[in-house]
Order: sequence, then C-alpha cells, then structure tokens
Amino acid sequence: MNQFRPVIRGFEHVKRFWDAGRSKVVAKVLPGEFYVSKNDELISTVLGSCIAACVYDEKLGIGGMNHFMLPGAQNMKEITNVHSDDFNCRYGNWAMEYLINEVLKNGASRDNLKVKLFGGGKIISAMTDIGVGNIRFAHAYVEEENLNLVSHDVGGPWPRKVVFHPQSGTAKVKKLRQMHNDTIEKREVKYLHDIEMQDAQTDIELF
Repeated sequence: MNQFRPVIRGFEHVKRFWDAGRSKVVAKVLPGEFYVSKNDELISTVLGSCIAACVYDEKLGIGGMNHFMLPGAQNMKEITNVHSDDFNCRYGNWAMEYLINEVLKNGASRDNLKVKLFGGGKIISAMTDIGVGNIRFAHAYVEEENLNLVSHDVGGPWPRKVVFHPQSGTAKVKKLRQMHNDTIEKREVKYLHDIEMQDAQTDIELF
C-alpha cells in the first residue's frame, strides 16, 4: 500500500515522510516554502522568530501552510513567476498571497477560509526582535484582507513545532522549552544573511 498520494502540481520538491506514530504522511515546510494539500496528510514546520500561517477550507477539505522570515517586500509587481520554493516567499506578503491564491485555485471558497497563526518567538538574542514585527505584520494582513482568524499562538522566548492537518484545519503546537542547542537560532541567522546577500543583488525594499 502506497500512502504517498500525488501532490498538487508545483509542490513536488517539498520533502514528505511517513510518520509511523501518527500513521500519516508528513510534509515538512522549510523557511521560505509553502505547501498546499487536499490529501489526508499532515504539514509540519519548526519556527523560531518566523511565522507560519495555516489557511484552510474545512468544508472542502483543502489547506496549506507557509513559513516566512520577514514581514514584506515592496515592488511585488516587479517580481514574477514565484513558485512554492522561490526565495521571495521568505517575505510575509509574498508567502500569504501565494498560499491563499493556491488554496483558492485548488477549489477552496474565500468565504470559507480560516486562518491560524504561529511563531514569532524571540530566539535570536543578539538581534532586534524580528518576531514582534512578524506578528504585527501577520495580524495586520489578516485584518486588511478581512480573513477569519480562528486561533493563534505567537510570541514568547521559545521555538515551536507546528503540525497541521489541512483537510480539517486541526493544528497542534509543541513549545520547545527544553531545547539545549542553538540549531534554530543558527539556522535563522544564516537565513537572514542569505536574504541580505540576495537583496544586495536586487531592487527589493523591505518595509
């Protein structure tokens, strides 16, 4: 029996694995990625100061999750052909726009959409609180787009692991309070450095 049902076109690159404990396929979303599914599977990510938005239509059984590092980039219209693994999805406005559009494109109704927000922790001690800016952006975006925010778990000094079921909208969060290493902090510092290097070669402006 093959539990790995075909993915929606455009998401073939997202890593998926079989979780025997949950008896489900799990798609792992990395920073700058998003993933949308109609399958009875789970979507998982680990967040530090980043935000993950879960957007879903439980009536039609489709949903997705993104994972972004910074609030937004201006001049969005100057960037084209964004894919689910595009580096520009590191920005919240890109990540939200493309996640919502992909969910709608695959059959969801905008009137049925629900949103859950996670992350925005302060884990990079040597830097300004990126998480707070991400939280403010995410809440402002939801309000401006008149979306239905049904729950959120944001802020605080700890990383989080989020596991989301896109068909039902169920999300489980584990706060990684006892993490004894700085793996996530190192990852985010490197990710920010990569963004800075990329932005030095483009005309994208942050806001």
